[in-house]
Amino acid sequence: MRTGNPALKANTFSSVEPSNPPMTLGGTVNKTAMLLAMTLITAMITWGMAMQATQTVDGVAQASPLLMPLTIGGAIGGFVLALICVFKKTTAPFIAPMYALAEGLFLGGVSAFFEMRFPGIVMQAVGLTFGTLFALLMAYRSGLIKPTENFKLGVVAATGAICLLYVVNMVLRLVGFDGMGFIHEGGTFGIIFSLVVVVIAALNLVLDFDFIENGVEMGAPKYMEWYAAFGLLVTLIWLYLEMLRLLAKLRSE
Repeated sequence: MRTGNPALKANTFSSVEPSNPPMTLGGTVNKTAMLLAMTLITAMITWGMAMQATQTVDGVAQASPLLMPLTIGGAIGGFVLALICVFKKTTAPFIAPMYALAEGLFLGGVSAFFEMRFPGIVMQAVGLTFGTLFALLMAYRSGLIKPTENFKLGVVAATGAICLLYVVNMVLRLVGFDGMGFIHEGGTFGIIFSLVVVVIAALNLVLDFDFIENGVEMGAPKYMEWYAAFGLLVTLIWLYLEMLRLLAKLRSE
């Protein structure tokens, strides 16, 4: 079994023994909803800080001095917590909620930045993200989309290529180069690139659905519900950020 999601990789369920009570689909859905709610709660903190900027004597709006530390801290903290959860799955019941809270701080700050530049963009991105989630879930459950081995290999390869591009671009910027402009800038090529990334991120949801279903069938331990919910949240956050990026490029044009 393969998936482009680093949290739900090929040996995720093969390394655990069946247990009683086992992991269930309903339990995974409930825990995913809980993680999404936690993400929203902390996102409102940094969102509020950005949107309730005070006026300085120079007439320039300035947000709370805690906004950037919380946003950046959420990103770094979320990354560290994700690594812990991936390498130590049994910690998922504790780490997954902490990851959701940390990522919420990051997403709130980032979303506010986009919203101030392009009013209304956040609700559009949220709607498109969850619309894509439910549409693909229905397509998966109805058998319209079947995650064959070739399908999985293609999505994994495309996901890896995108990840490599982002890493190379980040390194180029750190050493003083402009990087790959099409990743962040508009233009026809930039929009096409973002559209492709959105499609690949969305297809990872199909692989996640399939992987979670296999975990349930294999009778994975109960704590794997938290781990599976964490993995699905990782994909949803990626998809949402790419939706924001694509919509911003379209608005810029």
